[in-house]
Amino acid sequence: MMQQSIEIRDLRKRYGEVTALDGVGFSIASGEIFGLLGPNGAGKTTTIHIVAQVIRPDSGSVVVDGLELGRDGSRVKGLIGFVPQELAIYHDLTARENLAMFGKVLS
Repeated sequence: MMQQSIEIRDLRKRYGEVTALDGVGFSIASGEIFGLLGPNGAGKTTTIHIVAQVIRPDSGSVVVDGLELGRDGSRVKGLIGFVPQELAIYHDLTARENLAMFGKVLS
């Protein structure tokens, strides 16, 4: 049996009245190539943002190489890389807030 590098269990995230993730779960084995496919609004970006610790889930768990996101978040950051597809600036934040937010993600 292959060791699981990433395991996501029962991940849930809401934005107000909108449910972005409703019990998402999957495993990615070490050395496996994995892609998240689906239409706009399916929760792909939300899932990646949770794994990259850009946002927090409402519930559920994420384990990366045996480290739990909630308990070992700073160690997990050293194991993953995150490069957004679109320009990495959030227009609803000021320049200073953008720098602070990405500084926290990368530290």
